[in-house]
Amino acid sequence: MLKTTQSIKPSEVKKGWILIDAEGVVLGRLAVVIANRLRGKHKPQFTPHVDCGDNVVVINAAKVKVTGNKLDQSVFYYHTGYPGGIKGRTIRSRLESKHPERVLEKAVERMITRGPLQRAQMKHLYIYGGPEHKHEGQQPVTLDVAALNPKNKRG
Repeated sequence: MLKTTQSIKPSEVKKGWILIDAEGVVLGRLAVVIANRLRGKHKPQFTPHVDCGDNVVVINAAKVKVTGNKLDQSVFYYHTGYPGGIKGRTIRSRLESKHPERVLEKAVERMITRGPLQRAQMKHLYIYGGPEHKHEGQQPVTLDVAALNPKNKRG
């Protein structure tokens, strides 16, 4: 009997919907789970060059936890485009700002391989700072990340 590796085609992909509550979950551990679901690495028919992951909806992203002193010591740098225009903001200031979901979005984005496939996979990630979301019609399946490992929930 000949054993071959299955390579799924983009037309054969079946995408599901997953709902994750980020309240009290550690930022990095949550980002790993989301990145693996977006890439499709949890599926037996995972193919690295095909977008075979699920759609992921994250609620309560503003209430994510950060361990240690990273709230004040970890800085996100960005450039304004002008000479000498490098600026930085701590995780605490970003979580308290108008768009706290961008902290989690950047953490997930940096865990997925760069390129056109990453941009396609990131379009299937929907992050909301509060408990409401607009994807009830897709009937997402709830995934309890805090219950997967005791280290996932702190505080």
